[in-house]
Formats: sequence, C-alpha cells, structure tokens
Amino acid sequence: MVMTYRGDDGGRRMPPPRPPAGRSREHQRAQMMPLPGRGRSPYDERTRPMGEPEPQYAPPPPPRREPPRPADDYPPSRPPRRRRWSFGKVLGTLVLVFVVFLAGIWVYLEFSIKRVDALADYAGRPVAESGTNWLIVGSDSREGLTAEDEERLATGDVAAAGGGQRTDTIMVAHIPDNDTKPTLLSLPRDSQVKIPGHGTNKINAAFSLGGPKLLAQTVEGATGLHLDHYAEVGFGGFAKIVDAIGGVDMCIDKDMNDTMTGISIKAGCQSLDGRSALGFVRMRHSDATPRSDLDRVANQRKFIGALVSQIASPGTLLNPFDFFPLLSSAPDALTMDSSDHVHNLAGLALAMRGISSGGVVTTTVPVTSGSAENWDKNKSKQLFDALKNDSAVPDSVIVN
Repeated sequence: MVMTYRGDDGGRRMPPPRPPAGRSREHQRAQMMPLPGRGRSPYDERTRPMGEPEPQYAPPPPPRREPPRPADDYPPSRPPRRRRWSFGKVLGTLVLVFVVFLAGIWVYLEFSIKRVDALADYAGRPVAESGTNWLIVGSDSREGLTAEDEERLATGDVAAAGGGQRTDTIMVAHIPDNDTKPTLLSLPRDSQVKIPGHGTNKINAAFSLGGPKLLAQTVEGATGLHLDHYAEVGFGGFAKIVDAIGGVDMCIDKDMNDTMTGISIKAGCQSLDGRSALGFVRMRHSDATPRSDLDRVANQRKFIGALVSQIASPGTLLNPFDFFPLLSSAPDALTMDSSDHVHNLAGLALAMRGISSGGVVTTTVPVTSGSAENWDKNKSKQLFDALKNDSAVPDSVIVN
C-alpha cells in the first residue's frame, strides 16, 4: 500500500527522506566536537562510540625563547655609588668619639678613686656660707711603697717619727660663687688649736688621733668655715703623679740641702722628678727655709700651682705618654670624701690653675711668730670672714 502526503496546496508530495541509521550517530558526534582552541570537551567520553579509540591531541608548542644576547650588547653596569662624608658628618663623628672617650675616663676615675667618710654632720657644725671649700691634705701615707721606694724617696721611718698617720700639708681651697679670686690657704701643721675630745694640740695631731673625720672637724672649728669636699694625697701617690707626667718644671731661688732627709736641690730652673718634688714640698731643715714651716707651706703652694698648670696643659693632656700614666696613677694617689665626685675634682683643678699666674690668692693663716704655733686672732677673723662672704681678701692679712 502506498501512502501519499498531501500538502496545503493540495498537491501530492512525497515525505522527506530519512537519513540512514548509521549516520545519525556520526552527525550527533560531529555536533559535540569541541570548538577550535577550547580544548577537550567533558562530553567527549559520553559521545564517543564504544570501541572507538580516544583521540590523541598534540601537546602545545613550547614557548619561544629569544637567543641570549652577547655580553657586548648589554649597557655597561653603573659602578656602586660611593658614600660621601660631608664636613659636618666628620665633625659630628669626631665630637661623638671625644665625648665617649671623656665619659669612659669619668667612669674609670669615678669608680677607681679611693673614698673615705671625712665630712660628717655633728652638733655645732658651721653652716654653709658663700662659695665652696675644699680641705686638701698631704699625708705621710706610704701605702703601696716598697722598702726600696721608701729609701729612694727619703720618707723616713714611721716608728722613729712616733708612728701613726700625720699630715705635712693642710690647706683650704676656697672657690667663690662670684668673680672674686679663688684662695688657697695654708694651715701650719704646728698651729695650736682645739681638737674635739682631745684638748688643745698641734693641728696635725688631729689626723693621727682620729683620721680625716677628726681633722675636718678640727679645721671647721678653728676657722669657722664649712668644708664641702675633701682630698688627700699620700707620699707615694704624690711622687707617682709627678713621675707620670715626666717631672714638674720649677725655678729654685737657692740651693736646698735638707739635713733631715739628705735631699739636695740645686738652684735654677729645672724639672723635679718625684723624689726631688717630694723633698721640695717637705723641706724645712735647710738654709733655704729659715722660717721653717712658713717657708715650707709657701713652697707647697708654689709647687701645687706648677703641678696643676702642667697637668692641665695641652702638652700633658694631648701626649699619650704623659696622659695615660697620669690616668693610671691618679686612683692610687688620691683619696676623696664618699660624697665627692670626679666633676668636683675637675672644678677644683680649673680654679687652681691660676696659682702660677697670680689668678689665685695664696696665703698662710696670719700668725704671731715664726714658730707658726699661734694665729693672729684679728687678722685671722678678717681672712675667714672674707672667705665666708666671697669678698676679696684684704692685702693686710695675706702672708707669703
């Protein structure tokens, strides 16, 4: 039986031909092929006919690499930029190094110098007035000296001298708060004064009886001055300081021959080593010291002026062969009060620099006789009042 298909136009038409059965799957598979550039489709496994091998895809080509350029084609590398130091940076670095150096010295001295409780409060102690007062003591301490050192320095025998500690030098250094001159005042060691708890005796006996504390209290009671600082130098330390800076330049007016120690110093300008310097500040049994202790204390002030000036000179401070031996010998030579510090000592040295040039008033307590045992009460009071009030010391009370 033949079926016909009639269209809308009423004509007879044959139905459209059906594709062969085998091509339907191929046509479906062609429609599921991935587009170029998209890679493999996740539907390939489901659309691939059974038994047909999995299609192989060529790997992508490797990236194109440019051939290396010859070394001559590269631009020359710029040399590293050198750091330039300006004048300000160099100066700042030098200043920083100098400050650190000074700080190191300060710390070294601060913790190396020996301390003692010399200044203590007590009932009736003089009140602090104007200015600052130092008690400076030169003791006969032989600490650190060998038997050979004692013989070389002619320090004498302790037992023969009565034993105990004594002071050949007792001074008060007054530093004013105003523009008046500083004063270096000597107290003769044989001065008869009241020693607390021991009656009247020579002033240097206070050191033998009670050490620095009793000596300070005795000086305060005799002068009425409040002592703010204390410094002590022994025999051995004194000689070591002088030797450390290569000697001290002095001009000696007359030949000095001490009959007690056997030390001789010729007249003329010369450099005194530690032995000669110690003999010079202690000498009183000589034709060159007819006033005995009065001449000795005058020589002591003269030598201290020369010593301080030489220590503070650029020739010493900038010379490592003088400066570092001085630095190493100072802690063993010096004893300070427990409340004192290195900057206090520096202030004293700066104030005393003018001894040699006349910038410091140097004097001895006015006495009534050449034995220097008794003080002139009226003149002494004028002197001490001037120091208390930071006023100029009257010329009439200055003894040299």
